[in-house]
Amino acid sequence: MPELPEVENVRRNLEALVTGKTIARVEVRLARIVRTPDDVGEFALRLAGCTVTGVRRRGKYLLFDVPPHCLVSHLRMEGRYSLAQAEDPQPRHTHVVFHFTDGTQLRYQDVRQFGTMDLVPAGGPYPPGLQELGPEPFDPALDAVALRARLHHRRAPVKAVLLDQTCLAGLGNIYVDESLFLAGIHPERPAASLTRAQCAALLEAIRTVLARAIEAGGSSVRSYVDGYGRNGGFQMQLNVYAREGQPCRRCATPIEKYRIAGRGTHVCPVCQPAPRRRRNDPARSAARSTGGRGAARRAGTSGEGGIAGSAGPGPAGGGGAAAGGRRGRRTAEGANGRGRANAGMDGNRTWGVEA
Repeated sequence: MPELPEVENVRRNLEALVTGKTIARVEVRLARIVRTPDDVGEFALRLAGCTVTGVRRRGKYLLFDVPPHCLVSHLRMEGRYSLAQAEDPQPRHTHVVFHFTDGTQLRYQDVRQFGTMDLVPAGGPYPPGLQELGPEPFDPALDAVALRARLHHRRAPVKAVLLDQTCLAGLGNIYVDESLFLAGIHPERPAASLTRAQCAALLEAIRTVLARAIEAGGSSVRSYVDGYGRNGGFQMQLNVYAREGQPCRRCATPIEKYRIAGRGTHVCPVCQPAPRRRRNDPARSAARSTGGRGAARRAGTSGEGGIAGSAGPGPAGGGGAAAGGRRGRRTAEGANGRGRANAGMDGNRTWGVEA
């Protein structure tokens, strides 16, 4: 799905291409692309005679100003716009055509047919997804304090929270992975655990990555092209996304990939230290539900005796589990204490952002 940099490039292209043009008629070939109004005939009737006065962006949405209306367009997975002459052949999957009075056409193509259009009054109300968006990453009012306020009550992994468009608008899988790498934050880190300094580093990283991507024309990882049909170039600068198994550009450690919030996630295990295991991890919970400390001690995998056993001699920590006494517990508590101290140092570390 095109993210903020790709949509911003399309917006800039369209603003240069169609601003000032007057719509003569609209041809809708796939009715489900148009959500509002329900009748596509009414959609075309309202737009006829309107002049495009500007093109704006909010998150991943394009907003065409056509007073007294606003046309809200979401490209979803494969949507794209192109300006053509009326006599030019129309490519496949062209679902909506805006015919201008000067003989040119703005064509909307969508192979996957997931894109949407809503024609609403210029002053709103806007479609629900647009109304619920969080702040823009470049909003001057957004600083480290404001970002932390949006994260401090979210216990989900920071990757999942940043993908939530009600937190910040416009971020997607590519640029969340890249921003977290630049900030040195592991994507599984609970959002609420980020310090103010880490929020500052994360916000700076987000803005740096997005600005670079916009300047490069976006990322053509799959099929993205801008309003002129050109590929983006930022895919050549990606540090972690789509680089599984390749060496990290900083430390040469192989990039790892796994799933978070149902999305493929790319991370450098050295530059982005993993968060410490939570005290209520599944292994501990399973041990409690099957007999508490005794069962955990016998299993040698969870509970105080189990932890001591895992650090002690014998196969699979069996010697330590057999000991299971105060000495084993002291060993486990000492190890846990050192682990908490080390995790605390990592958790409070302020990661620099590359220029």
